[in-house]
Amino acid sequence: MVNLSVDLCGLKLDNPVIPASGTFGFGYEFAEIYDINCLGTFSFKGTTKDARFGNPTPRIAECDSGMINAVGLQNPGVEAVINHELPLLKKCFNKPVMANVSGFAVEDYAYTCEKLDKEEQVGWLEVNVSCPNVHGGGMSFGTSPEAAAEVTKAVKAVTKKPVIIKLSPNVTDIVSIAKACEEAGADGISMINTLLGMRIDLKTKKPVIANKMGGFSGPAIKPVALRMVYQVYDAVKIPIVGMGGISTAEDVIEMMLAGATAVEVGAANLIDPFVCRDIINDLPRVMEKYGIKDLKEIIGGAH
Repeated sequence: MVNLSVDLCGLKLDNPVIPASGTFGFGYEFAEIYDINCLGTFSFKGTTKDARFGNPTPRIAECDSGMINAVGLQNPGVEAVINHELPLLKKCFNKPVMANVSGFAVEDYAYTCEKLDKEEQVGWLEVNVSCPNVHGGGMSFGTSPEAAAEVTKAVKAVTKKPVIIKLSPNVTDIVSIAKACEEAGADGISMINTLLGMRIDLKTKKPVIANKMGGFSGPAIKPVALRMVYQVYDAVKIPIVGMGGISTAEDVIEMMLAGATAVEVGAANLIDPFVCRDIINDLPRVMEKYGIKDLKEIIGGAH
């Protein structure tokens, strides 16, 4: 028998597979097609203090090895998430869920995290300082160590739950930002968010996406994600949730060898809604193939 369980910031996961925020809704939508309790957990749709309609359409552009999205954090706001979305989720998911939080000012992050801290279902707060699809806030907090640390401190002051800071790859030195978050009290690091990209329509000779640019995700970004997780693992002592181009059990193993404790699956959910379930089912086979008995023992194994 192989052991798939891992420990993430003091909470046990039955396996390390986590659907990424923005690709899995609030969970209950996927519960209509399979039992989502097979997941380690999942990160629900990015939530802000107030409701957001998001960016103008079109918001999605396909690429050869991935996709670009500029949804713009469309969500009903934290009050509606607490009063409507979480009760629906509770009917179909019996594990702690990861709450993904975004903001446009430090006070926004603190307000939303303080609200979600009171929710029994929420196990972790994944604080997104790295969204490339919104003007103001979002990624601007994740591109400097000082700003990322400021958000981390503000959130840690209002919550007792583990705080995982989600970092942007659109920086020259992700290690310094990760270290600043750790020093400010972060319990974990989540990485990487999408790379900034764009497509141009040859017929109209204009950008495909109304926002002009958006977040590029999918298989093409996996080598970048692996490199950054590898670098940050050497620099911090807190756990890393790795993501970027993950679509197979082999990808999960590779990301864990780079240094990830758990692994998020994003764009692949939009191609195949069963992909996370299938990865979990395939992990024992791949572990046996490579002589792995316990996933905890391979975290950072490539170092």
